[in-house]
Amino acid sequence: MISVKAPGKLYIAGEYAVVETGFPAIIVALDQFVTVSIQTAYQIGSIVSAQYQENSIYWRREDGEMVFDNRDNPFHYILSAIKVTEDYAKILKQPLGIYHLTVESDLDSSDGRKYGLGSSAAVTVATIKALCKFYHLPVDHNRLFKLAAIAHFDVQGNGSLGDIAASVYGGWIAYHSFDREWLKLARKTYSFADLLDQKWPGLEVELLTPPENLKLLVGWTGSPASTSHLVDRVALNKAKQHADYQAFLTNSQACLNRMVDGFRHQDLAAIQRELTMNRRILNELDSFTHVHIETPLLKTLCDLAEAHGGAAKTSGAGGGDCGIALIDKAKDIDALIADWQAHHVTPLAFNVHTVEE
Repeated sequence: MISVKAPGKLYIAGEYAVVETGFPAIIVALDQFVTVSIQTAYQIGSIVSAQYQENSIYWRREDGEMVFDNRDNPFHYILSAIKVTEDYAKILKQPLGIYHLTVESDLDSSDGRKYGLGSSAAVTVATIKALCKFYHLPVDHNRLFKLAAIAHFDVQGNGSLGDIAASVYGGWIAYHSFDREWLKLARKTYSFADLLDQKWPGLEVELLTPPENLKLLVGWTGSPASTSHLVDRVALNKAKQHADYQAFLTNSQACLNRMVDGFRHQDLAAIQRELTMNRRILNELDSFTHVHIETPLLKTLCDLAEAHGGAAKTSGAGGGDCGIALIDKAKDIDALIADWQAHHVTPLAFNVHTVEE
């Protein structure tokens, strides 16, 4: 049996701007995982997820293609990951097999509510990693990112794919998104093998080392948010408010560049200063798009963290899910956590996960 895992993620800064080609974000991988296991099967294979036990699907192979017995299934990202990886296997002349694929996830709460840790990205990455092992396909981080980005983008159709990068590379990363319009055209223009070998315009991933005294805290509001829906709403507004949107992009880029420099120079004060600035920039975006990024409870989470000497903001699309705080380890962190709990914010005991080569 083959078993692999891929971590979830949280955005630290740069949300919304990162969907534009070449614009930066800082993202962190967390020690909460999607685990995919694969076992050889004969005649009939299966895909099983603890999240969708009532909808487990069974399949067979006819003329080299997967044929499903269930017409409706919630496994879109898994199926897209399988298709992309098997396209890669065909390039390398690997015969396709039949298998049982099982998915287990830590990325939701015990009652099934989502934390907003990028479960669709993690399951896409983990599925591709597992199948590459199953088919003995060569894959490094760069190729794994491209395979997973293609599979995920085929399903979602928007977003920066930064959550894929975090799940692939692990740790703290500075991520610049690639040109998704180029990818759409390139898929029609290049062979699949050439597409994987191409340099993707705008794509950059830099591994960051946090200062020794930096502590990342995560607070959960208990309210889920739809990233795709919120990103779509900003996209609809940016044409109407073109000047405001361009100012948002310029300000976000400058802020993130300064923040990355803070990591490079191990300067926690600079990182905190820019995190606070990024919160302000996102609230300015909210003022003309009206997507409600910082909900009342997320505002409380951030304000409490600042009162305890930290810097804080929403994480990801906002509108619910999690907020994050960056604080000096020497501060009274227990007092902040107690304050969060008193105001109905749930602290999540997550740590940063580093992915090995």
